[in-house]
Amino acid sequence: MLHLHGLLDFTDCFTDCDSGSIDSRPNYWYEGRCPQSGELLRLPRTRMSEDLARGLMQYLAADDSYAREGKMYGILLVEMPSGEQGILKAFSGLLNGCSIVEGWVPPIPGRDRVAFEEARTLTQLEAMKQELIALNQLPQRQEYEALFREFEVQLQVLSDRHRTCKQQRDEKRQLVCQTLAAETLEIALEQLNQESRLEGIERRQLKRQRDETLQPLKQLIEAADERMRALKQRRKELSRELQTQMHAAYTLVNFLGTSRSLSSLMPTNSIPTGTGDCCAPKLLHCAAVNNLKPLAMAEFWWGPPSGDKIQGEFYGACGDRCQPLMGFLLSGLAQNPIVSNINEGVTGGLDSPPTSNNFYCATGILQITRMLPIIYEDKWLVAVNKLTGLLSVPGRYLENQDSVLSRLRNLFPDSFDLTAVHRLDWETSGILLLARDKETSRQLRQQFEKKQVHKVYEAVLSGTVNVDTGTIDLPLWGDPENRPYQQVNWECGKPSVTRFQVMAREGNHTRIEFWPLTGRTHQLRVHAADVRGLGIPILGDRLYGCRAAANRLHLHARELSFEHPQLGERLYLKTETPF
Repeated sequence: MLHLHGLLDFTDCFTDCDSGSIDSRPNYWYEGRCPQSGELLRLPRTRMSEDLARGLMQYLAADDSYAREGKMYGILLVEMPSGEQGILKAFSGLLNGCSIVEGWVPPIPGRDRVAFEEARTLTQLEAMKQELIALNQLPQRQEYEALFREFEVQLQVLSDRHRTCKQQRDEKRQLVCQTLAAETLEIALEQLNQESRLEGIERRQLKRQRDETLQPLKQLIEAADERMRALKQRRKELSRELQTQMHAAYTLVNFLGTSRSLSSLMPTNSIPTGTGDCCAPKLLHCAAVNNLKPLAMAEFWWGPPSGDKIQGEFYGACGDRCQPLMGFLLSGLAQNPIVSNINEGVTGGLDSPPTSNNFYCATGILQITRMLPIIYEDKWLVAVNKLTGLLSVPGRYLENQDSVLSRLRNLFPDSFDLTAVHRLDWETSGILLLARDKETSRQLRQQFEKKQVHKVYEAVLSGTVNVDTGTIDLPLWGDPENRPYQQVNWECGKPSVTRFQVMAREGNHTRIEFWPLTGRTHQLRVHAADVRGLGIPILGDRLYGCRAAANRLHLHARELSFEHPQLGERLYLKTETPF
C-alpha cells in the first residue's frame, strides 16, 4: 500500500467509516466511455471527498512553498484490499520543479525511459530560447528605429519648409503674371520653376541618404527575423517530437489491468502538452496499480489565479487532457455503492436508488446509459436537469469544454444542430432546454424573447426576508472590466424584472420562489443581494457577498413551461429542488 504522507494527520476521523456512509449525492461526475464496451463509466465527487480536499487545502495553506505557482491538486478516496479506507493525493505537472515528491502520488511511468532524450531536447530548447532573446534584443533594432525617427523628423521639417516656399512661389507667380509681360515674365516664371525642381531634388537626396543609411540595418534585422522564424519552427518541431516520444512511453493502467500508452489512447497529431501529468490520471493510475478501489475524487486549484481558475475552487476533468482518458482509466472499476441511478427521470434525481437491471453488468463494469438526468426528449427537443458545477455550454478555454451541450453531443452524435436555447449559471442547477434542429431553436428563442416562457426558480437566501411577496425592478449592467460580475446601473443597465414570493422562513434562512420576467445574466442573484432588491444574497453566492458556509449556490430552475414549436401543445416541466 502506498504510504500517504501529509494527509493522515487530518483524515483520521474518516478512516473508520464504511463505504456506505459516504454521501450519496455527488456534486460532479468524472466520466468516460469504456473503449471496449462503449458504456459510460463514472466516479463521483462527493461532499465527503470535497471535505477531505479542504483538509488538503489547509495543509497547503500552512506552507508558503505551495503558493508560489498555481496548479491543480486532487485527492482520491480509496478502499484498500483489507476493507479500510485511505486517501491518495496528487498534483499536476511539477511541484516546485520536481515530479517526484515524498508523500504524493508519483508521476505515471514512462518519462524515465525518455529522460536522456528529454534532457538533450530541453538543452536545445533552452539554447534556442536564449538565441531568440538575443535576436529580439539586437542593438541594431534600436539603432534602426532611432535613425528612422530622425530621418522622419528631417523629412517633416523639409516638407514644412517646402510647403511654405511653394505658397510663396504661388503668390509670386500671381504677382509677376499681373505686372510683367513677354520675355521678362517667362524668365521670372522659369526661376520659380527652377526653385521647385531644386526642392524636389533636395527631398529625393534626403530620402536616398535615409535609404543608404538604413538599408544595411534593415537587411540585418530581416535576416534576424528570418532566423527567429526558423528557430520558432524548429522549437515547435522539437517540442512535438519530444511530446510524441513521451506520449508513446507513458503507460497507463486501468482497473482491468490493461496497460496502454498515451499515444494509443489519444491518436491525434496534436496531443496537448502536459497530457498524462494531470492529477486525475495520476490518481486513478496509482489506484489501479496498487489494487485500490476508488470511491470518490475531488480536484481543486491552489496558488495564484490563472484564467478562470481561483484558489480553493473545485473543478472537473479538463476537457483536452484528462477527459479523453477517463473512459480507459475507469474501465474495470468495481461496483461502487455511492453511485446513484440517474436513468429513471428527474423526480428523484441523484437520490433515486439504483436498480439491478441497469446499474452494473456481470463483469462489474459500471454502465449508465445517460450522461445527464434527461427529463424530456423527443426528436425536436431535449430537456435536462443540469447539475450544479456544470457549464451549460462549453467555455472559452480548453479546460472549460465539459458542459451539458458537449455531453449531449457525445450522447446524440447525430444531432449536429443541437443547441442550448437558454443558459443557466455554472453554479445553478435545474431545467435546461436544448433544441435538436435550427428551426426548433429559432422558434424557442423567439418565445424566450417575447416572454412567452414561464420560469420558476427556487432559492434559499442567507438571511430573513421581511416581506412576503413583491416585484423587483432593477436594471442590470455587466462591467466589461469585471466579468462576470453584474451590477445595478440606472444609466447603462438593461431592464430586469423579477417577481418573488416567500415559501418559508427556516431559522436564519428564507426559502423563496422567483419568477424572472426578463432573463439577464445573474438577474436573480443580483436582485436578491442588492440592497435595493431583497438585500440578502442567495446562500452560497460568494460572488455577491454571501459569507455563510454552504456547499453550493442554493438556486434551482425548478419549473419551465412553453409551447412545443412542433406539436403546438403547452409543455410543462418540473424537477425536485435538491436542497
